[in-house]
Amino acid sequence: MDWHRFAQQMASMARDLLAQPSVDSTLERITASATELVDGCDAAGILLVHGLEVETLAPTEQLVVDLDQLQQRLGQGPCFDAARESEKERVFRIHDFTAEELRWPDFVAPALERGVGSMMGFLLFTDDQDFGALNLYSRGPGAFTEVSEDAAVMLASHAAVALSSARTNAQMEQAVATRHQIGEAMGILMAELRLTEDQAFATLRRYSQENNIKLREVARQVCEKGGLS
Repeated sequence: MDWHRFAQQMASMARDLLAQPSVDSTLERITASATELVDGCDAAGILLVHGLEVETLAPTEQLVVDLDQLQQRLGQGPCFDAARESEKERVFRIHDFTAEELRWPDFVAPALERGVGSMMGFLLFTDDQDFGALNLYSRGPGAFTEVSEDAAVMLASHAAVALSSARTNAQMEQAVATRHQIGEAMGILMAELRLTEDQAFATLRRYSQENNIKLREVARQVCEKGGLS
């Protein structure tokens, strides 16, 4: 492993990640980087766990989606555990799918049939409701070495920072858009009902509470319909 060259590649990737225009493009760059930078990695994806449901993000090929769905059906697998068990291990690995596997026995056989020889999962991010893991797959048994794991850990660390930044920016953009729409809805009510600014906002909030509808959705309806129905 040429670590000097790898460091240069990581620096370039980090700049590229921060330059991505959206969360989706950031995720796609992360998984593409995994196949480019980690020895033995043939495919990669990000597994997001919402309770008992899983979602595959930025898969580099269909195999990733199939394996994530398999882990969900079985309720076991290294990447599923990496995403779900945030307080425990941060790295999971199956070195050789052709050897006996005691930890995830029900997962290994069908995964092997799909052409997987080895895999790794790395905890990528967590919040109050969701967990995620960066998942790497190889078609060759024993393809991931300790060097591969070290490289993937560094990639996952950079990816976690970039993903957190992208998600924060997306939330801020959504907040600004929501505030703008609420202001527009208030203006409509002020003109239609001859309300003050405070009265218009109170009307929106009261309608939201009485009908159990989020304030931004009430504002959207007012903007689309020209008033409260």
